[in-house]
Formats: sequence, structure tokens, C-alpha cells
Amino acid sequence: MNSSITAADALGQGTSLTQQRRKIQRRSLAVLVTATILGGLGDGAALSVGALLLAEVSGNDAISGLGSAMFNAGAALAGIPLARLAAKYGRRRALVTGSLVAMVGAAVAIFGSEIGQWWVLAAGIAMVGVASAVQLLSRFTAADLSLPEHRGRDLSIVVWAITIGAVVGPNLLGPGAVIGELFGITPLAGVFVFPIIAQALAALVNWRGLRPDPLLTARAIVAEAEADAAAHPPTDSHGYTASAPQPTTSHPATGPQTVTQASSRFARSLSPQVLTIFTIAMAQAIMVALMAMTPLHLMHHDGTPELVGLTLSLHIAGMYALSPVFGYMVGRLGALQVIGIGWVILLASIVMAYIAGGSHLLVQIALVLLGLGWSAVTVAGATLLTDITPVAERPKWQGRSDTTMNAAGALAGALSGVVFALGDFSFLALVTGVLLALGAISSLRLGATRRTGATATADAH
Repeated sequence: MNSSITAADALGQGTSLTQQRRKIQRRSLAVLVTATILGGLGDGAALSVGALLLAEVSGNDAISGLGSAMFNAGAALAGIPLARLAAKYGRRRALVTGSLVAMVGAAVAIFGSEIGQWWVLAAGIAMVGVASAVQLLSRFTAADLSLPEHRGRDLSIVVWAITIGAVVGPNLLGPGAVIGELFGITPLAGVFVFPIIAQALAALVNWRGLRPDPLLTARAIVAEAEADAAAHPPTDSHGYTASAPQPTTSHPATGPQTVTQASSRFARSLSPQVLTIFTIAMAQAIMVALMAMTPLHLMHHDGTPELVGLTLSLHIAGMYALSPVFGYMVGRLGALQVIGIGWVILLASIVMAYIAGGSHLLVQIALVLLGLGWSAVTVAGATLLTDITPVAERPKWQGRSDTTMNAAGALAGALSGVVFALGDFSFLALVTGVLLALGAISSLRLGATRRTGATATADAH
């Protein structure tokens, strides 16, 4: 399928456009969920063992911190290239390419561990991190053909599919060790066999299943609608077409000049897309900063590895398990309203983290709320970014969003250790409160910008 496809080619002749669109959307959603589950299994397995294997290969515990950093860096660096690939050739090719890069990265990680070169292993982990960028791209793919009122729901279903890989992946260390012994490689490195298989299957599912390509089909529908509108321009009650000159009144202040000036002022204001991306990035930074230091905080207060594992599992459940609920709320209440709800939940999480002290229960409550608030802001933010961006420009802005989101998370994760060392978990919570304030201000500005744009549009008519 190429970019010159027509809606008839994509949807088929002789059937209702809406019916065919819904049929393709349902199939695409099933394909994306299946591929996301497969990719997430290998993704979660590799992330869980990366730090341990780096420490073992390098002989230096300090190097182990590069595992998460390299994984997130790989995801961040892949965001924009994958978006450009999608813009030029469609989502299918971008998703498959990302999965294949992650598959090769898993093989590189095994090779690095076998030759005892931690930097080769780190490079492989970064390549595996591209799978995370594929997951983020998949959620936007789910919104390409979705009807506006269902975008939040469809997008959130793919986000929910990440839960399975995130929960099951860390539990593959034991089976990975068995596979490692079977193939005669380092037991820990055996876990990377799972990403090789899982990413290959995910690539195959997307390659075979995403036909026709959701993004190219959405573009074809828009192009055909625009062509039809140009061929049959609407008329007003006086019989004038939108493009025909109409009689003017003696009120020059409300003429085209004023509308143009208003449009120019609106265009010069901060882009709604930029504000939305910044909002998502702040939620990501808050989530990663608090999550990254939770294990250390718990261990400093008589925690156990089992307690840490349970706390992080509860946090992950908060991040993904209720994402369809927030997607449904976006359709019912609106994206900005759900983002506001997310900020309130994140504020509650920060307050709980601040007062938690040595209470394991309060830390767990804070982490669950942290996941829920993050889910609300990111699901609603991704839906809003899709809604406010024309189809032709969506891959570009979505790629920028994913890259910024991953970069914010990587930076927050790196700096959270410094902030924690300078103070404690409560001090870190205070700092994340500043990030929350910035995100909330961005959301308020976004709401005002949208109202200004709506006013300018209304004045034009």
C-alpha cells in the first residue's frame, strides 16, 4: 500500500464507508493488542535482567544503573525516526522495523555477555529499548481509524495490553536461566532469548495483520472527503457557496482582515501540541522519579526484596490495569477533564509519599496512586494530541511526544538518585510537586489556548 491509495481501495467497493472503517478498526485493534502483548513479554524480560547482567559482566555494581538508562535512551532515540517512517510508509512498516531492531538488540546483548564486553551488552539493551517506542507508537496507531468519541477507549485498550508483558516479563528469569544452560550461554543472558522470539512474532503479527495500513487508510478517507467537499461546496441560506464572494455590510471591523489578525495571533501563541507534549512529559517525569527511588527507600526502612517486588507490581497494575477506564472517561468527560483528574490523583500520591516515612503501607498506596495518575494524564494526553492534530501531521507530533516522554523519564530517573541523596524520599516528593505544578499550569494554558482557538473560529463564521 502506498500513499496514493484511495478510500475505495482501502475500504473496498460497494459497502458503507463507516461500516468498513469500523471493521478495519476492530481488526487493527485486535492485531495491535496481540503484537503489544508479545512485544511486551520480551520487553519486560529484558528490562528486568539488564541491570543484573551488566553488573555480572562488568564486575562493577555502578555499571548496573546503565541498564534502565540505556533502555530508556533507546526508546527515546527511536521515537522520531519511527514516526518519520510511519509518515512516509505507514504504521505497519514502522512497527515492524522497530520490533526487528529490538530483536537484533536482544541477540547483541547475548553476544556482549558471552564475550564479556559490558558496553556491547549495554548497546544491545538500548536496541531492545526500541520495543518500548513500538508500544507507544502502537497506541497512536489504535487511534488512526477510531471515531473521535472512541479514540480514548481504543488507545487505552492497547495501553492495557502492556500490562501482561510488564507483569509476566520479570518472572521469566527462572525459565531464562534454564534456556541459557540449554544453549550453553550465561544463565542470565538466556532471558534475552525471549525478546528474540517475542519481537519476531510481534513483527509477523503486525506485518500480516495491519492490512490495509491504518494511517494510510485514514489519510485516504480525509483526502476523499476534502475532494468531495471541493467538488460540492456547501451553500448558505442565501445560496452563496463558501468560496463565492458575498455581500458585505458596513461593519469593516468584523471583515476578513480582523479574522486574519486573530488567526495570526493564535498561531503565534504556544502550540497546543507543545503544551500537550509538555503535560505528558511532566507526568512521566513524576512517575519515574518516585518509582526509581522507591526500592532504595523501602530497603532503608527494613524492607525486603519481596516487599519491593510487591510494591512495584502494585504500581505497574495502577499504571496499566485501569487505562481502559480512563479511556472511557475521556470519551464521556473530555480529555482535558481527565488530565485534571490525573493531576489530582498525582497530587494525592505526592502527599502520601511525603508523609510516608517508614510506613510500607503508605508507600504502596502512594505508588498505586502514582500509577493511576500517570495513566489518566498519559491516556488523555495521547488522545488529545491525536484529536488536535491533522491526520497528515500526526506521526510527526506523536513521534515528538514519545521521544520527549522517554527523555523526560530517563532524565528524571537519573536525577532522582541525586535528589534522594541530597535529602530523602520526602524531599524527592517535594521536588516532584514542583513538576506537578508545571504540568498543571501547562494544562490550564492548554485549556485557555483551545478556548481562544474556538473563539477565533467562531468569529470567522
